[in-house]
Amino acid sequence: MTSFDSTPQLNVWRMLLALAVVFVMLGTTGWTAVRNHRGATTPLAASLSAWDRGHIGGHRLPDPDDATPARLAHFFASLDARQRDRLAARYPLAVGNMNGAPVQLRYRANHIALDQARKVELKRMRDDRLSPTGQYEAGRRMHRYEDLMSGERRILAFDPMGSGRVAEVFGDLDSAERVSVVVPGVDTNLLTFQRTNKTFSAPVGMAKSLHSAERAASPETRTAVIAWADYTAPSGLGMDAATGIRAEEGAVRLNALVRALPGRSGVALYCHSYGSVVCGVAAHSLPSRVSDIAVAGSPGMRVERAAQLHTSARVWAVRDSDDWIEDVPHLEVGGLGHGADPMSAEFGARVLSARGAQGHTGYFVPGTDSLRNFAEIGIGAYRAVRCAREDDVCREGLSDTAEVGRA
Repeated sequence: MTSFDSTPQLNVWRMLLALAVVFVMLGTTGWTAVRNHRGATTPLAASLSAWDRGHIGGHRLPDPDDATPARLAHFFASLDARQRDRLAARYPLAVGNMNGAPVQLRYRANHIALDQARKVELKRMRDDRLSPTGQYEAGRRMHRYEDLMSGERRILAFDPMGSGRVAEVFGDLDSAERVSVVVPGVDTNLLTFQRTNKTFSAPVGMAKSLHSAERAASPETRTAVIAWADYTAPSGLGMDAATGIRAEEGAVRLNALVRALPGRSGVALYCHSYGSVVCGVAAHSLPSRVSDIAVAGSPGMRVERAAQLHTSARVWAVRDSDDWIEDVPHLEVGGLGHGADPMSAEFGARVLSARGAQGHTGYFVPGTDSLRNFAEIGIGAYRAVRCAREDDVCREGLSDTAEVGRA
């Protein structure tokens, strides 16, 4: 693997290559227009609007835009079980996406919202006004909603608008001593949230694999893992993927999620590909309970040094030898590109072994060093991590702990 080289000639070559890539993308995809959809009527906006007009027990419902997660948690705690269930049934999308609402209530609310969305797509499947392609796409979404409703799945967030957003929990979030959050990259949406083929390249497969590895590493540690696809990821390798616009939007949502998690558990973030850009942008605003940020196959974190992230969290980096992201110029020019290579010695991250991982999406495959390392970080067993080099400093100054980070 290569690291950032300060040779002037090589830096000039990389800058020219980066600009060439940009112009190719401009020629094939055009400038991405960023439009404000805040005024548009969406199912989630409609549910929040209804909530704003709602009452319970003769009192207005709190404004979720103004209330902190702690204040919303206090509000829900003041209600009895019947009142909480009534709110979930009346405003399922609002409650299902409300940071501060009890997680069990969010699961129930999102189950209701998924069923409502499923019925909409079922009608669209049979709508003669749609083209065969439109009917087929409606069927794909309908079946995905059915999958998300099946069994005892714990859906923490759900928004059917556009390509869709969703987050799922594995384990008991309320009682967890350690929480891990998987932040995926480009082309993540409702339909790619889980895969039958290449299971471990999708958020659900990544999170389930990590949760199983954490339990195997420490059965006595109560862990929970969140497959977090609750931001609008770039679609394809166009201009959105080359800039930080989507990352900035995602960082706000990621920060809100972490601050609303129940309890005082330590939190580790696992940020894959463009997800590492999201984590890099979010890093300075995350609460101190975030103990670790691990990036895999990263195009950069929009800084030149780990110290510039301004976080108390440990920063880890991993990349296998045949990941194509290694050949992407690690530069930032006029807002295009994502900065230095987190694998470089100059960046200052703790570099992990990726032995056994293959390609850009193989980091969560069982049996790989990358997954094993992620699990050890997730349970706080830092001395067990395998570094990329025996003389690496990735374990320097670390000791195992069951209580890392405090809110």
